[in-house]
Amino acid sequence: MKNILKRGVLGLMLAGSLTSCDKDFLETAPTDQIATEGVFTTTKNAWAAVNGIHRLMYSQIFSTQSQGGQSGNMLYMEAMGDDMVFPNASNSWLLSEYRWISHRNPSSSINFYNYTFYFVIIRNANMIIANVDKTEGTDADKKAIKAEALTYRSWAYFQMVQLFGERYVAGGANSSLAVPLVLEPKTEPTPRSTVAQVYAQINTDINDAITLFDGYSRPNKSHFNINIAKGIKARIALAQQDYATAAQFAKEARSGYTLMSNAQYLGGFNNYENPEWMWGSRIVADQTNYFYSFFAYMSINFNSTAIRSTPKLINSALYTKIASTDIRKQLWDPTGKNTTDFPLPASNFQRFAYQSRKFRVADPTLSIGDVPYMRAAEMYLIEAEALARAGNNAGAADALYTLAVNRDPQYVKSTKTGADLIDEIMTQRRAELWGEGFRFYDLKRTASPLNRNGGNHNASYNNGVFDVPANDIRWQFLIPQDEINNSNGVVVQNPQ
Repeated sequence: MKNILKRGVLGLMLAGSLTSCDKDFLETAPTDQIATEGVFTTTKNAWAAVNGIHRLMYSQIFSTQSQGGQSGNMLYMEAMGDDMVFPNASNSWLLSEYRWISHRNPSSSINFYNYTFYFVIIRNANMIIANVDKTEGTDADKKAIKAEALTYRSWAYFQMVQLFGERYVAGGANSSLAVPLVLEPKTEPTPRSTVAQVYAQINTDINDAITLFDGYSRPNKSHFNINIAKGIKARIALAQQDYATAAQFAKEARSGYTLMSNAQYLGGFNNYENPEWMWGSRIVADQTNYFYSFFAYMSINFNSTAIRSTPKLINSALYTKIASTDIRKQLWDPTGKNTTDFPLPASNFQRFAYQSRKFRVADPTLSIGDVPYMRAAEMYLIEAEALARAGNNAGAADALYTLAVNRDPQYVKSTKTGADLIDEIMTQRRAELWGEGFRFYDLKRTASPLNRNGGNHNASYNNGVFDVPANDIRWQFLIPQDEINNSNGVVVQNPQ
């Protein structure tokens, strides 16, 4: 882990690009050492370190084009699911993931990225947590800084444990290996901890963050606050099948946020000022991330090869389940011929049936668009799903209704119960969160099989991968071979 964790200093170096007060430090501090003396003298500088992590969320810190910070994970999680469809194989970006090949190769970029990117965040969070109390500044600032770092560490480990560990099973031992727990600034190799141990630390960190966030008002939506920490806690609880906690914190998390209007729903999902957005990254013109942008793969109109030749489609089987009066139905063109509502920037942009216009950039020559990480709609869906899985059918129907009737004025509150109600909620979730990076995680946490049958998936493009049984060995990502080699075997591989 030494080489991987040394990359953690990058976030602190990036922080300097956000505040001129750090310029001298950045010009003199070596990039291969942990220069905590310069960063952690004041809370002002410590805030710059936090900002460095925010910047990492949309920065390309590795050499692979599709890995633009967190959006890389979002793209992979959709490509490996059942609801996003490739219309051809003419563009290779994300194709190996769509075919379920690369994550089972220990030398692949997807494994290196999903392992290293989150450890970079964890490494920077550890440096902040270990040093912020010693800085000169107010106690309020110190609490908020530590809360943000704890939230990042909790969230990053949560992202990782779901990939590299086996699915968490409530009431089970969860004793299989996940990822190393590194909770202080160090570079020595650390053995992998169990799924149970990682989840225990995830919960400790997010609970501590929630306590520290009390009374804090964040400057913008790229920062965390108590609502976002509670939203992350709701996600964690849902994955652990702790349904009472998931429902409670999802409801608390969305407090103060309103669902967007139907007009806003068709606005391109590119502006975190949307009243429903809770957490996201703001991308501005002088920080554009070009061809590693989320919008370079998921928008309808950015001028990239991936968009021009291989735009991403919705699974037609899912599309048919969406009511015709639902605003979400208008995000996709089932004919591939609707030039009025789905205009393309130039004649060399290809059209396909079930093409998406959910994500759009304002200027097709720029990949600028804010990236969504958490919306109030997700919190309604978590509450509904948790209540339904706990047997509270009426409560689940109430939570679902608020969201569903906002999207579809003709929606009638569900009278379904049990498995039928859960299925309705999950269909709503799939339609609502399409393209936002949830689908692989949802399939794995619910022990659901991959099922690409009955729609527009094509064996010529997905390499014949239509079915992967629940709990199959392929649901677990392999540890990067570099990590195993650099740790001299301290970190061991997953079953192959």
